[in-house]
Amino acid sequence: MHRGNRHGRSEAAREAVLQAADDLVAETGYAKVTIEGIAARAGVAKQTIYRWWRSKTDILVDAFVADSAQELTLPDTGALRTDLRAHLDELVRFLEVSDSGAVFRALAGQAQHDPELAARLRAEVLPRLRARDRVPFDRAVARGELPAEVDVDLLVDQTVGPIHFRVLVTGEPVTPALLDALVTRADQGR
Repeated sequence: MHRGNRHGRSEAAREAVLQAADDLVAETGYAKVTIEGIAARAGVAKQTIYRWWRSKTDILVDAFVADSAQELTLPDTGALRTDLRAHLDELVRFLEVSDSGAVFRALAGQAQHDPELAARLRAEVLPRLRARDRVPFDRAVARGELPAEVDVDLLVDQTVGPIHFRVLVTGEPVTPALLDALVTRADQGR
């Protein structure tokens, strides 16, 4: 007979594992993170981890999905320029500063060597991020700020693509001037 609150304890353990994985990647980088280290940091047994995940990569993908849903909010100011600028500011902070951004950068790097991870990111993670990136543009179309026939996917590529390129590839700073230019170009996409 089972005693105790299995669901409450399980959820608390799951959250502890996700948080531990985030923290460890931010502190030590992807390569040094191990299941043993995650278990120790989370205060759970390795068996608890293997009950839910096959690998550290699976943990990190789940951690990133949960974190991005929680940390990337979408303000609705009623205007494309202010909605988009707020979204881009938050995206830059998320990618460059947060532990979740460190996880994303680690996963993107690992995906270059791991076709299974690359496929999973493309199937599970990137569509969610892209859907979130579309929201300011979709709202602008609904308000009549952008024409109904505008290519929203192209606007997303042109607007967030340079941010991802700088964060993930060149390491150049994402400056306020760059964000202003991206917002102006997107707003002129009418």
